[in-house]
Amino acid sequence: MFSYQDIKINYKFINNNSKESLVFLHGWGQNIEMMDFIAESFQKEYNVLIVDLPGHGKSEEPKTVWGLVDFALMVNSLVESLKLKHITLVGHSFGGKISIIYAAKYEVDNLVLLASPYKVAITKLSLKTKIFKRICKIKCLSKYSEKLKKKVGSTDYRNATPMMRNVLVKHVNTDVTDFCKKIKAPTIIIWGTNDTTVGIENAYELEKLIKDSAVIPYDGGTHFAYLENRGKTIAIIDSLLRR
Repeated sequence: MFSYQDIKINYKFINNNSKESLVFLHGWGQNIEMMDFIAESFQKEYNVLIVDLPGHGKSEEPKTVWGLVDFALMVNSLVESLKLKHITLVGHSFGGKISIIYAAKYEVDNLVLLASPYKVAITKLSLKTKIFKRICKIKCLSKYSEKLKKKVGSTDYRNATPMMRNVLVKHVNTDVTDFCKKIKAPTIIIWGTNDTTVGIENAYELEKLIKDSAVIPYDGGTHFAYLENRGKTIAIIDSLLRR
């Protein structure tokens, strides 16, 4: 366990005394295991770090409502404690959004983004959500708002603790476009063409924002295309490392 701001952070680290290291960050509601399916292929040759992000897996929740920069600062603190250099950073979805900030703030050799959102999604409110918002404004009904949130909110929101719900809301309402423009590392953007969580149009928008980047679409892939085409993902990362 790693202690950061009195929070216990769970992580898996394989030290091969290599000059190169891979750091894997999972998506929202996931854990180390979801990235280990990919990371295990590199554990005999490189240093490999996989992190249970705070509030996920076996890591404790933040004590306050963290923003994405807070998560990036925590990851950097762990990386520095392990004295890792020449990092290839691999992030899926929420972890990818954190990776964008990390790569903009700190030096990385390569960046791999797996279906990573970067902007605030503008969605049309459903009638149910509109009714909920109005009810929450009525004082005598506000005490029922928590129960209503569980019925109206997304699956991620409903499954989260009160603290992590606030973190999730902050995450989805954070635009990291300016960070994308600061990334200098070669970047591979992997995306499923049938991703209904974060549409593939976001991949090509990211490609325009990140100077040295390229999109690799996975035909028919979903938000978890990187796992659905595990062998292909491993081959791409391996090729990036051996350039």
